[in-house]
Amino acid sequence: MIVTFRTKAHADIVIFGDIAITLLKLMGHSGTVPSALLADEVPAALERLRTAVAAHKATVPKAAEDVEDDDADESPVDLAQRAFPLIELLAAAATEKCDVMWDQ
Repeated sequence: MIVTFRTKAHADIVIFGDIAITLLKLMGHSGTVPSALLADEVPAALERLRTAVAAHKATVPKAAEDVEDDDADESPVDLAQRAFPLIELLAAAATEKCDVMWDQ
């Protein structure tokens, strides 16, 4: 599943379903797809997401930077990197006082 986030204040954002649902839950939403946030709900959701990403970053240990192994799997994408486009969309929506919608 792919989830597309839309608002009038920003270009659409496409996120894989499992990550999108995780981010929605971090925003304080149920994770239901499709759904929406009204403009007055966006700032609080944005703050909850930023807080959750910061807390996650503080609890995840950093990988050893001096270990190089060409056969090792690529390192996973950090939650902060996955959340960045959605944080930008929410920030734009909050600034412009726009609703945010998402669907499959």
